[in-house]
This record gives sequence, structure tokens and C-alpha cells, in this order.
Amino acid sequence: MINAAKENKYLTLIGILSVVIPLAVALIIFSPTKLALEGGWVEFLPHLNGIMNSATTLALIAGVIFIKQKKIKYHKTAMLVAFILGALFLISYVIYHSSAESTVFGDINGNGILEETEANDIGSTRSIYLVILITHIILAAVVVPFVLLALYYALTDKIEKHKKIVRFAFPIWLYVSVTGVIVYLMISQYY
Repeated sequence: MINAAKENKYLTLIGILSVVIPLAVALIIFSPTKLALEGGWVEFLPHLNGIMNSATTLALIAGVIFIKQKKIKYHKTAMLVAFILGALFLISYVIYHSSAESTVFGDINGNGILEETEANDIGSTRSIYLVILITHIILAAVVVPFVLLALYYALTDKIEKHKKIVRFAFPIWLYVSVTGVIVYLMISQYY
């Protein structure tokens, strides 16, 4: 059993990470300067991120199936895989967005500008993409403390608290991972 002082330290750390991670990601994405990484090797990262989001989705679904079957060990493994994939995704995402300009949805000629003719060609698809992207981004930031708390409660064997938090964490996390795949599939043609 973990003592109260130690638990407060962990919960404080979770609180700090829950604020710092989304802020750091936002600062990196909206930074006017990008790292000068040579060789253009980061260009494969969006594709890797799409694969990691797909695998996270599968791990999350497997985790819920396992827990419903009362296969606790498999559930823990699936959820740990989902968490690790999420962390690796975050690292990859930050590296890519700190090194490359954001891709513009609908920018058919690849000049970084959505021209009127391009906007007309894609029609309302861009609006659909933006709704999915914006909800994905907002909920990706919102889910951070829930996932960290769910993991903490699971690791400290506070299963009742874990169950309460995953009622919120799981659907949000699943939505974020699924929409991450959808966003990737929609924008990948413009890389």
C-alpha cells in the first residue's frame, strides 16, 4: 500500500504532466521555427503515427474484451501496450511537428497554401476533416490526466478508483485513437 505523502507526490506529478504535455505540444506545433533535421527522415513519421494509432485502437479494444472476459493479465498487457504506443506516438508526433511544416488539407499542389481552386475541388470534405481534427486535438489534451490516473490507480491496485476513471478515460481515448487514424487517412494524400 502506498502512503498518503507518496500518493500526493504521484498525483501532483500527474497534474503537472496533464498541463505540461498539452502545452508543450501546442507550443511545438505553433512554433514559427522548426528544427533543421537533415535528410528529411522525418517524412515517414506521419505514416508511422498512423500505424501506431491503429495499433493503439486495437490494443484498447482488446483490453476491453479481455476485461469483460475477466482475463486480467491479458487486459493489463493490452492496456500497457496501448499506453506505450501512445507515449511513442507522442514522441514521434513532437519530433515530426518540431521538424516539418504542417500539411494543409486539400493542398493538392503541395505549396503549403489552400488555393481557391483546391478548396473548390475538395468541397465540404475539408469541413468534415476540420471537425474531426479539432475534436481529436481537444480530446487528446483532455484525455491525458484520465489515462495517467487510470494507469496510476491500476498500478497501485486501487481498482475501484481505476474503474471509475476508465468510464471516462476509455471512450475518450478510443475516440482519440480512432480519429487519429481517420485524420491520418484523410490527410495522407497531401503529404
